[in-house]
Amino acid sequence: MTFSAIIFDMDGLLVDSEPVWYDVEVEMIESKGYTFTDDVRDLLVGLRVDEFSEIIYKHYPKVAESPKAVAETVINNMLGVPPEKLQARLGADEIISYVAEQGIPCAIASSSTHVIIEHFTKIRGWQDLIPQRYSAQFVKYGKPAPDIYLHAAQKLGIDPEKCLALEDSRAGTQAALAAGMTCYTVPDLSHSNVSDFDGINDNIYASLVDVLDEIKSKRLFS
Repeated sequence: MTFSAIIFDMDGLLVDSEPVWYDVEVEMIESKGYTFTDDVRDLLVGLRVDEFSEIIYKHYPKVAESPKAVAETVINNMLGVPPEKLQARLGADEIISYVAEQGIPCAIASSSTHVIIEHFTKIRGWQDLIPQRYSAQFVKYGKPAPDIYLHAAQKLGIDPEKCLALEDSRAGTQAALAAGMTCYTVPDLSHSNVSDFDGINDNIYASLVDVLDEIKSKRLFS
C-alpha cells in the first residue's frame, strides 16, 4: 500500500515535550499541596488542554478557580519554558526534512492549542516545512475521537485512507485509526509502554528513524 499524505502528531512524537508538560503540571498541582499521581497523569496523555484541565480540576480543585484557569496557567507556563528544553525526538528533523524535500503533502494534527503548536514549531524551525498545522481545540471532539485527523485530511484534500498518521500515544493512535488512516505508532516511553498498544495497533516502531527507513525501503509515497 502507498500513501498520498503524512499527518504528524506533535507532542511526544516530533517534540520531546511530554516530560516538560509533566513538570509544568507537577509544579502547578504540588504547589497547592497535592500529590500528582500516575493514575491521574495517565488520564491526561494525548488529550486537549481543555479536557485535561477538566480532569485536573476535578481531582485537584484548589489548583485554580476553574478548569479554564487551569488551562490558562498550563499554557502560559509552557510558553515560558526555555527553548532548549523543547528538543526534537530522535529522527524528527530527518523525517520532516525528507517529507519536505519529496514534496509529500503533510500536516500536524495535535491536541495542543494553536498557540502552543505555533510556539513549538517556531522554536524547532519547522514552520515552513510543515505549513499546515491544526489544533484539536477547533474541532468538536479531541483525541481519541477522529475529528482532528479527519479535519487535517480534509484540509489537505486527501482521503483519510490515503493518509499515514504518526502518533506516540494511545489516544492519538485510536483517533488516527478511527479516522480510517494507517497509523505508525512510536510510543513515548516517558508516559507509556509498548504493551499499551496491544490489540490496538500492530504498527509499532522504536523511533522515527525506523519509520523513515520503512518509508524509504518500501517506497510508501512513490
